Amino acid sequence: MKKLQDIDRYIADFPKPIQLRLQQMRWLVRRAAREAQEIISYSMSAYRLHGVLVFLGAHKNHMGFYPTPSAIHAFKGKLAAYQTSKGAIQFPLDKPLPARLIQAMVKFRVKEDEVQLKRRKK
Repeated sequence: MKKLQDIDRYIADFPKPIQLRLQQMRWLVRRAAREAQEIISYSMSAYRLHGVLVFLGAHKNHMGFYPTPSAIHAFKGKLAAYQTSKGAIQFPLDKPLPARLIQAMVKFRVKEDEVQLKRRKK
């Protein structure tokens, strides 16, 4: 497997319909965390401020969104329509992305990241 260098290359490796979904998710995350840096981590696109906020990944039948277990727990009631695990959410390819939910989860992670930074500085 080739080592990915940036988000654009990661997205370009997928078929056009998946590329569009990844670009949409990318836009949603960037809008909610404007200061976040785009990186490749664990062979997926990721967004980092002081620590990694979220990961995005494309799969055969779904888009993977990885906002950490704390975000999944905090938004558990709003995630009932989606397949989830301890740290991941699967958004089906045949349904619209829940834009407001994604952005709310990213904003939650930004706040959480700031709190963690303050704790580390103490």
